Amino acid sequence: MSATSTLAMTHLVPLAKDLDENKVTPGVLGFIVFAVIGAAVWLLMKSMNKHMKRVNFEEGREPGKAPATASAEGTKGEERTA
Repeated sequence: MSATSTLAMTHLVPLAKDLDENKVTPGVLGFIVFAVIGAAVWLLMKSMNKHMKRVNFEEGREPGKAPATASAEGTKGEERTA
C-alpha cells in the first residue's frame, strides 16, 4: 500500500466504527434508484429486441471486389515481395 492510502485508511476506519452497522441501509432512495435503473435496462432490452427483429441481413459479395480465386490466379505470374 502507498503512504496516502494507508493514511486515508487510518483516518476513515475510526469514522466507520462510529456508525452502527445495523442501522446503515440504502433506504428508500437506494431502492428507487435501483428500480429506475432496472426499468431502464428492461426498456432498452425490449427496444433492442424490436429493432433486431427488423434487421434483414444477407451477406453477399461486395460489388467492387473480385472473388478470391480470380485474384489468386491473377497474381500467379507476378513475383511477391514480403
